[in-house]
Amino acid sequence: MRPSNRALDQLRHIEIKTNVTRHAEGSCLIKCGDTHVLCTASVDERVPPFMKNSGLGWVTAEYGMLPRATHTRMRREAKNGQSGRTQEIQRLIGRSLRAGVDRVALGERQITVDCDVIQADGGTRCASITGGWVALSLAVQKLMAAGEIKTDPLVTPVSAISCGIYAGQPVLDLDYPEDSEAGVDGNFVMTGDGSLIEIQMSAEGSVFSRAQMDALLDLAEKGCTELTEAQLKAVGK
Repeated sequence: MRPSNRALDQLRHIEIKTNVTRHAEGSCLIKCGDTHVLCTASVDERVPPFMKNSGLGWVTAEYGMLPRATHTRMRREAKNGQSGRTQEIQRLIGRSLRAGVDRVALGERQITVDCDVIQADGGTRCASITGGWVALSLAVQKLMAAGEIKTDPLVTPVSAISCGIYAGQPVLDLDYPEDSEAGVDGNFVMTGDGSLIEIQMSAEGSVFSRAQMDALLDLAEKGCTELTEAQLKAVGK
């Protein structure tokens, strides 16, 4: 029995509320059970120096956890003092979102997706990717409505979900009690058609078999399919 009483292949309750901030070109609050992340997308008509005059756009991301997002207060991270974990997660979010973008169609501009964890209960990086794509999509819709982009640069939704081996069973969408005790823990980033973008996976005390890996992939595909449906509904597609 899972601590949450969910079925082995059941997601936590997903809620995506859009346009939650006044100034960002795209924003949403995504709730995956008790993990809540505020995602905002900001458009800059300039690209980083290394992209200048390339004709290509750029999508990047920043990630952070508010001091009381967890059970005990964490110190607020300054940008130049970010932990290795924070830097790794925001790089993951950025490259995951870029995988679903036609950077030629985006034009020579940058969109920065900020993911701020308000409350953490496992799966914060996955929720950030899933909600980050919604914020990105809303920002792109504004650019298209203003005539600044002629062709939609978002070629596919991008979502992410965690899966793992808990109490000897492959399970979908680990919350913190499961994540902290899982024998195997993995994060799966996928496109809307089920193609893989990235897998981060490791044994946390016990090895796992090829059959278990296949079972986790099946769970991830099911979970990301459901997340894609929620994303498209949120952005009106």
